[in-house]
Amino acid sequence: MKKELEHSFVEELEKNQNIVHKVCRIYTNNQEAHNDLFQEITIQLWKAYPKFRGDSKFSTWMYRVGLNTAITLYRKRKRSIKTEAFDAFQYKIKSEPYDDTEEEQLKLLYKAVHHLNDIEKALVFLYLEDKSYKEISETIGISEVNARVKMNRVKTKLRTILNP
Repeated sequence: MKKELEHSFVEELEKNQNIVHKVCRIYTNNQEAHNDLFQEITIQLWKAYPKFRGDSKFSTWMYRVGLNTAITLYRKRKRSIKTEAFDAFQYKIKSEPYDDTEEEQLKLLYKAVHHLNDIEKALVFLYLEDKSYKEISETIGISEVNARVKMNRVKTKLRTILNP
C-alpha cells in the first residue's frame, strides 16, 4: 500500500512539477532560494498527500499546498532574511544579437509582482496560469466574487507600479 502511494505521488509530482517551479519563481529572487522553496513545497506535498481526497484536480490541490507553503515560509523569513535581487546579475550566453523585449517585459512584470503582498502574488500567478476565477477562489480559499474584485484591484495596482 505504501509503495502504491509513493508511486502515485511521484508520478503526479513529475507530471505537475512545473507548477511548483512557477510558485518558486514568484516568491524567490535567486536560484538558491528557488531550490530551497522547491524542496520545502515537495516535502509539504508529500506530507499532505495521504489526505488528498481527490475532491479537486491534483494540480489545483498542488497549487494550494504550494502557495500556502510559500506564503507561510516567506512571511516567517521576511522578518530576518534579505534576499539579493535577481536583476543584480547580468548573464551573457550568446554573442549573437538577441531580441530580449519579451524577457525584459517579464522581468518588469516579476519586479512589479514582488511589490505585491502574498495573496496578491498568488492571485496574479493563478491568473497568469489561465485559471478560472472559480479555480482561483477554490485554491486561495475565497469566494469567486472576492477573487474577481481582488484581481481587478491588483491589475490597477500593477498598472500603477509599471506606469508611474
